[in-house]
Amino acid sequence: MTRTLLLLALLLPALLSAAENESPINGRFMLMNHYGEMVTDRDFGNRYQLIYFGYTFCPDVCPSSLMVITQALKLLGDDAARIQPLFISVDPERDTPQVLREYVSYFHPSIIGLTGSPELIARTAQNFRVSYEKVLVPGMPPDQYQMDHSAGVFLLAPDGRLLVKFAHGILAKDMAARIKDFL
Repeated sequence: MTRTLLLLALLLPALLSAAENESPINGRFMLMNHYGEMVTDRDFGNRYQLIYFGYTFCPDVCPSSLMVITQALKLLGDDAARIQPLFISVDPERDTPQVLREYVSYFHPSIIGLTGSPELIARTAQNFRVSYEKVLVPGMPPDQYQMDHSAGVFLLAPDGRLLVKFAHGILAKDMAARIKDFL
């Protein structure tokens, strides 16, 4: 019995730490949209939110993910009106509202770009358990950095609950089918 209690006492801090790391996604945010207006997660009413974190200077992962979202929304047809796609920048230094507005215009017309202060972006990323980091490229000017970041698309219910996180590389038809399951 004493050994069991000792083992439990030793493991309890690790188990509690693991539980904290597995806390549910908190889909709350307050950011600026690509028109320069402050918005929160609650501004989208009874719509589902399809959220992707990235940056406009991303060479491949971000545009391919946004194309998958665009194609999935097209496959949803009229049901796409029940979805609000959001592109949250992890690069507020370069991704101004104007830059975001131009960038998202290359994808589905309902995608809204969001940015904010570094602190607001950090808090939002933390709420979604998204990691990102500025990476300087050797031999390049300091303003031509890259951003390493988590890749995945979050689908939130209208009440803000996480329904599913789509892995990077999912096919648009599979994303659309899974979204349809929740509508």
